[in-house]
Amino acid sequence: MNQQQENEQKSNFSSSIGFVLACVGSAVGLGNIWMFPYRLGACGGAAFLIPYLFFIVLFGWVGLSAEFAIGRRSGTGTLGSYAYCFAKRGVSKLGRSLGWIPLMGSLGIATGYAIILGWIFRTMWGSASGILMENDPASYFAMANGEFGSIFWHIMVIAFTCGVLLFGVTKGIEKANKILMPIFFVLFMILAVWVFFLPGSAAGYEFLFVPRWDMLLSPHTWIMAMGQAFFSLSITGSGMIVYGAYLDKNADIPKASLRTALFDTCAAMISALAIMPAVFALGIGADRGPSLIFITLPTVFQQMPMGRFVAVFFFIAVFFAGITSLINMFEAVSESWQKNFKLSRTTAVIASCTLSLVVGIFIEAEPNVGAWMDFVSIIIVPFGAVLGAISIYFVLGWKDIREELERGHGKLSNFFGFTAKYIYVPLTIVVMILGLLLGGIG
Repeated sequence: MNQQQENEQKSNFSSSIGFVLACVGSAVGLGNIWMFPYRLGACGGAAFLIPYLFFIVLFGWVGLSAEFAIGRRSGTGTLGSYAYCFAKRGVSKLGRSLGWIPLMGSLGIATGYAIILGWIFRTMWGSASGILMENDPASYFAMANGEFGSIFWHIMVIAFTCGVLLFGVTKGIEKANKILMPIFFVLFMILAVWVFFLPGSAAGYEFLFVPRWDMLLSPHTWIMAMGQAFFSLSITGSGMIVYGAYLDKNADIPKASLRTALFDTCAAMISALAIMPAVFALGIGADRGPSLIFITLPTVFQQMPMGRFVAVFFFIAVFFAGITSLINMFEAVSESWQKNFKLSRTTAVIASCTLSLVVGIFIEAEPNVGAWMDFVSIIIVPFGAVLGAISIYFVLGWKDIREELERGHGKLSNFFGFTAKYIYVPLTIVVMILGLLLGGIG
């Protein structure tokens, strides 16, 4: 790789909308599609939206802003940003060492995510070819989720992601998200309109939006809303930091953070409108998790007019949502390896993707990848998020990060700092502890 290519790949996002779409792409993932619709309905319908929106605004305002700001201030991703924070205390090596925890969280999630996206890719192909429409969805899914059951599709997902990353920030990540995220929104809106006209869909809207106000008094509702909001925004102490490193110095970080939170919430709501009314219209259980995507909804599509066409639309949209998140995870790892080990971008990208693929091939069976994802998402990722919040707001300190947050935005009130240090940071600890006690809340 020549120097000109290297500089091209280190370029910043070319526009604020490109940055926001990339961040939305990272935030919008499978949790928006297979968890949010169920949780919205099961935890109080419209009443659930009150705590959920509260936490979305809170975490987006001071949580996302912090990760974007430390990335931009340090000019680098995960490892370099933690080293920068701890250099304030004269222990940059400790910070760099601690930064490996959230970084490995990103790689761990990416490894499991790639397997699941392989299943989605295979199901998308099955929908397009008609094979899925002619067979029992549970049997079709079972052929993919056993040991070494989805290697070809798994490799295709990794190869696609690797290809995008090799083009760098402007030509790869930004361009991919500018194409994929608008298509995701358009496809899901089309599906939501289609589902609206299904006989019996009203029961799904009732499940989603009829408020059960008594559930607002339940701690469970608030806990689930907090967990859903926190993990939906992809605050991991890693992924959003690297995107912040590519952000223009004059960009308004708090504004970009709230815009990211807004679009992420819109994606979750559109997913709910496309999924739950269809499920209720055809009298199928409102499942969550992989069974919703791979068994329940294909059964719905089999019973719908033009179901094959709708299924193709749906799985393309889900694939796009997942792949944009996967791009962010691998970018976080690749950038840090590139800087830490003095590698070329090509070497760092290929190394991280290859390691993920090699490990992932041996955990392709659903019980294995499920256990893997539980361990990473319940233990490593929340701990990384806590570490990030403490490192930015306490180790580096409010005064330093405030300077970066105000660049391109204007003066922030002291209330922002108080909220960040004494509300947001403690809540990240609460999220981690509750996740451990309850077996996951995101």
